[in-house]
Amino acid sequence: MAEYIIRKIMKKGIHPDNYRPVVFKDMSNGDCFLSKSTCATKETIEFEGQTYPLVKLEISNTSHPFYTGKSKLVDTAGRVDRFMNRYARSRKQ
Repeated sequence: MAEYIIRKIMKKGIHPDNYRPVVFKDMSNGDCFLSKSTCATKETIEFEGQTYPLVKLEISNTSHPFYTGKSKLVDTAGRVDRFMNRYARSRKQ
């Protein structure tokens, strides 16, 4: 029976020293979730009564069209506009 006991304690020394709880915030819809990460960040946020380091995301599973089932155009830095302008010029020629 002792062979089937599952260890619930992580092995020592296999994670980096800065492996800690971090809040990830989806900037497109404001959704936040807590996970562990080694991401370097200078910002913090109050989450569920405690202060954690904050990592900002452009898109997550709560806003990605694949997971939401909604077709949503996320335009960062005008990439779609630049593409449409180039495409329109090539169609005229």
